[in-house]
Amino acid sequence: MAYEVNGKCGDTMAVSGGRARAPYAADPAASRGRLHAEPPSATRSDFRRDCDRIIHSAAFRRLAHKTQVFIYHEGDHYRTRLTHTLEVTQIARSLARALGLEEDLAEACALAHDLGHPPFGHSGERALDLCLAADGGFDHNAQTLSVVTRLEHRYAGFDGLNLTWETLEGLVKHNGPLTDAGGAPMGRQAKRGLAKEITEYCARQDLCLVQFPSAEAQAGAIADDIAYDAHDIDDGLRAGMFSIDDLREIPLLRDILAGIAERHPRIEAPRQIHELGRRLITRMIEDVIERSEALIAGCRPACADDIRRCGAAVVAFSPAMAAADRTIKSFLFPRMYRHPRIMRIMGEAEAVVRALFERYQRDPDELPWRRLREAPDTPVSARQIADFIAGMTDRYALSEHMRLFDSTPELR
Repeated sequence: MAYEVNGKCGDTMAVSGGRARAPYAADPAASRGRLHAEPPSATRSDFRRDCDRIIHSAAFRRLAHKTQVFIYHEGDHYRTRLTHTLEVTQIARSLARALGLEEDLAEACALAHDLGHPPFGHSGERALDLCLAADGGFDHNAQTLSVVTRLEHRYAGFDGLNLTWETLEGLVKHNGPLTDAGGAPMGRQAKRGLAKEITEYCARQDLCLVQFPSAEAQAGAIADDIAYDAHDIDDGLRAGMFSIDDLREIPLLRDILAGIAERHPRIEAPRQIHELGRRLITRMIEDVIERSEALIAGCRPACADDIRRCGAAVVAFSPAMAAADRTIKSFLFPRMYRHPRIMRIMGEAEAVVRALFERYQRDPDELPWRRLREAPDTPVSARQIADFIAGMTDRYALSEHMRLFDSTPELR
């Protein structure tokens, strides 16, 4: 077997999750390290320490009270950012185990991937993006990097969590490379350019934005897609936004429902919904494993860095499952994400975020952290205000709005 040290390959035998680690898996013993050097742990690998640091962070705890699609007080059974993150993590570890990858690194990338989301889901992100239009905008992936590299204040010797290079790489390149070979921004970054938070950090520790991330990070990213499809169908059915019969227009779901009906002809609706989600996740995971094994075999990687040099994702859906994934998202978009009730609530939530930003910008002394920590004449930047708001939970944002304004929407 092979491993990578500074981009070179060598021989080793390693174990990940009770099985031999694949030669293309990340090796914690060969990590490119942390920005701030630390002595190794006697009991945990560097990637396991990353997982533990993320779980114990304040930003991770706040995910419990941040919107996925439904506002927290709409019901106890809808997903939050935290439950979504835990589901992504479970799927990422399953993929990593089946492919012989380093499970702890896949888990770290999954655990941290949504730490930069502001309150109220994508509506909060849109509001902050507008508020920061003159300052480079707001992107939750870039904000995640800010959270783990500067905004968490848990350690005496440095800001942030001081995660390994491999975990940071996976967070920044969650959707693939950010630049082309000439350094020009690609994809979502092409229109606006790279986020300042990313360029500033890469000046200190180069995250190699031109390459794909590790296979473990890719497993975390596709696990996000699988979790979204399954749990948004479940939440949408629970909320009455569409019916089981509506789902039959999607060939993959129609096939799964037919299999359930054949085996359990008298199944009650709640069990049918859970069985659909379970079987959908299984189908997607098995598809990714089969497709990824073929892609990796074609790439013939001898070490983890060869995965980065493949020039394309190697942990992926088959063409047929990728088409099914697009069909599911196309079904959900108008019926759930753009449902009139959701749009009304999210519109009110955007207004809450914009109002908070404008109030803090107009009167920085209203910032709670400024009253506690800063001298009265210290200037406050728009980015600092956005950092503060992005860290809020839904209910804290509403509480602050109630404190500062005469009327606050109920978001129901």
